[in-house]
Amino acid sequence: MTVSRFPYQLIATDLDGTLLRGDQTISERTRAALAAAGTAGAAHIVATGRTVAWTRHILDDLGYTGLAVCGQGGQLYHAGEDRLLTSVTLDRAVARRALEALEQRVGPVVVAASLDGLDGGIAMGPGFAWRQDPESVPHPNAPDLSRPVADREGLWAAPISKLYLRHPELSDDQLAAAGTEAAGAYAAFVVSGEDLVEMLPLGLTKATGLSLAARRLGATAAGTIAFGDMPNDIPMLSWAAHGVAMAGAHPHLLAVADEVTAGNDAEGIAKVLERLLLG
Repeated sequence: MTVSRFPYQLIATDLDGTLLRGDQTISERTRAALAAAGTAGAAHIVATGRTVAWTRHILDDLGYTGLAVCGQGGQLYHAGEDRLLTSVTLDRAVARRALEALEQRVGPVVVAASLDGLDGGIAMGPGFAWRQDPESVPHPNAPDLSRPVADREGLWAAPISKLYLRHPELSDDQLAAAGTEAAGAYAAFVVSGEDLVEMLPLGLTKATGLSLAARRLGATAAGTIAFGDMPNDIPMLSWAAHGVAMAGAHPHLLAVADEVTAGNDAEGIAKVLERLLLG
């Protein structure tokens, strides 16, 4: 095909449910489309809710050496240098206050803490366990970074990036909304995936980190196309000149997207990039 110059400076992609297929891999077609867009003048940047420790193996598999926005915008990571350029933490005293306010509203929740740093794992409080999807296949190089703590006090032993929250009865959307209503003055609450409600530093979003990365790359919001699938991607898609939702994305994201493409298992990103490459 005859390739014209790509119409955007920057391609921002979420990982889970967007760039990654259900088996945690990236298709050859998508790799080729991203490479062709790069040749045509666009930079690719990953913008994920995963912290760096949970993102490195994906970036290594992609051969990715540029900047990555991790931790919902709180971490700016240089993959080629394996170096954190910026890292925003969740104040632990504020997190405790917000958690108390939430539990006064909805009753007990189970909690895990994402630890700060390049190798930060997950401290899982009592009763917290990752959802087991029988159809999901873990990436062969995925790290095992979760560790249980005996009581909730163990969550506060080291600096944290964010909290993961679960409720025995409320849906993800209901829990995030309750968090915002009860403790929105202290922290931000967002749905980032199925059974993934996160408490973040107030004001932190993927758009925060993406705008910082874009400035370093000499790019602008007006020159950015962004892809995502969950409510935590709303600020990023709203910031970008063109926001693309994956088929099957959360309804809140579909409501703000400029375009809906095919799903992550159906080459959705590649289909958009190939169309744009053809001009």
